[in-house]
Amino acid sequence: MKVVLLEDLPGKGKAGEIKEVSKGYARHFLLPRGLALLATPAVIKQVESSLEKEKLEESIDRDKLVELAQQIEGKEIRFKARMGAGERLFGSITAADVAEELSQAIGSVIDKKKIDIGESLRKTGSYEVAVKLASDLNPQITVVIEEGKEKEKKTEKKAEKKTEKKAEKKPGKKAEKEKEKKAEKKAEKKAEKKPGKKKEKD
Repeated sequence: MKVVLLEDLPGKGKAGEIKEVSKGYARHFLLPRGLALLATPAVIKQVESSLEKEKLEESIDRDKLVELAQQIEGKEIRFKARMGAGERLFGSITAADVAEELSQAIGSVIDKKKIDIGESLRKTGSYEVAVKLASDLNPQITVVIEEGKEKEKKTEKKAEKKTEKKAEKKPGKKAEKEKEKKAEKKAEKKAEKKPGKKKEKD
C-alpha cells in the first residue's frame, strides 16, 4: 500500500515522501495516528503544495534571523548595579535582564532563553555573551556591568518630574493680575448701571 508520510519517521522516511508499506502497518499505525495518508493523486498534490509553502516560510524566517544576527553582532549592553559585600553585586544580572536591554537596543524582542549567559552575573566587568538564534547563528554581544546607583537616580528623576508638573499647574502672576483687572471692570460696569438720586426740586 502506498502512503504519503506527513511527518519524519526514523527508518521509514521524511515528510512528503511516498512510501510502500504493508496494509496492516498503514491501517493500524500510520493512518490512525495521522502520520500518513493514502497516496491518491489529490493527496499527493495537496501535500506537495503544503511542503512548498513550509519551505518558503522557512526561507523567509531564515532571512529574518540572518538580518537579526547582523544587528545583534558586536552590540554592547551596559548595566549599573549597586555593590554588596565581597565585591559582589547587590543582586545579579540575569538572562532576562540582558534580553530586555538587548530588545530595547535593537528594536526587536529577544527571548531570554536565547541568551547563553550560563550563571547569573554577580560581579562588575565585561562579559562576552552568545545569543542563540539558531544552531548556526550565534551572534556575540558584550555585557558591561559597572558600579553605580541606578535605582536612586531613577527616583530622583521621578521627583524632578513631579515638581515640574506641580509648577505647571500653579497659575503665574500674570494670570492673577488679569483676574484682578477683570474683577475691577465688572465692578465699574455695575456702578454705571445703578440709577443716580433724583435732584431735589427748588
